[in-house]
Amino acid sequence: MPIRLVLVDDHPIVLDGLESLFRLESDIRVVARCVNGEEALTAVSRHRPDVLLLDLRLPRKDGLAVLRELHQKKLGVKVVLLAAVLEGEEVLEAFRLGVRGMVLKEQAPQMVVRCVRRVHAGDQWVEKQACTRALHALLDREAGESAAASILTPREIQMVRMVAGGLRNKEMSEKLAISEGTVKIHLHHIYQKLKVENRVQLTLCAQSRKLV
Repeated sequence: MPIRLVLVDDHPIVLDGLESLFRLESDIRVVARCVNGEEALTAVSRHRPDVLLLDLRLPRKDGLAVLRELHQKKLGVKVVLLAAVLEGEEVLEAFRLGVRGMVLKEQAPQMVVRCVRRVHAGDQWVEKQACTRALHALLDREAGESAAASILTPREIQMVRMVAGGLRNKEMSEKLAISEGTVKIHLHHIYQKLKVENRVQLTLCAQSRKLV
C-alpha cells in the first residue's frame, strides 16, 4: 500500500517540483497539495495521510501554528518539516509538537524522499548540521539573555526586543498597556544602562548581545 502524502508549500513552483519528484516513486502517492496552513489542516482532516510534508513559512497559519493544531486535535499524521532555515526555538518547539523529520530545502531532492520513507517507517530524520547550528544560536541567545539580565530588568529586555523588531513608542505602549510617557522613561533608562544614544544603536547592541 503506498504512503499517502500531503504536500504544503506556498510557492507553486516548489509544489510542482515536489509532486513531480514523488510521482517517480511507486511506493508514495500525493493525495493533496496545499499553499497555506489552513488548506493543510483541511487536507489532513479530509485525506488522513500517512505523512505531511510541511513548509515552515506559510501564509494563513505558519508551519508551527499548523503543528500546534494537529497536536491539539490528535490527528496522528507523521510530519516532516521543510524549511529554508531552522531557528533554535523553532526546532525545539517542533520536536515538542511531535515532528518526526526535518529537511532543509538546500538538501538534495532524494534526501526528502528518503526522509519521508524513514518517518513513515517510524524513524526520526533530522538534518544534523542545520539543527546543530540552530541549537547553537539558541544557546548563544540564552547566554546573551543571562548577561543582559545582570544589567536590564525582564521588562527592559522585552522592550529592547520590541525596539529591535521595529516597534514605535505608540505600538509598544499599546502592547505593554502603559503610556507612551512611561515607554520613553524606560527607554531612557535602557539607553543609559547600555550606553547607547538612539534606537539604531540599541538595535545593534541587542544583536551583538544575541537578544534578538
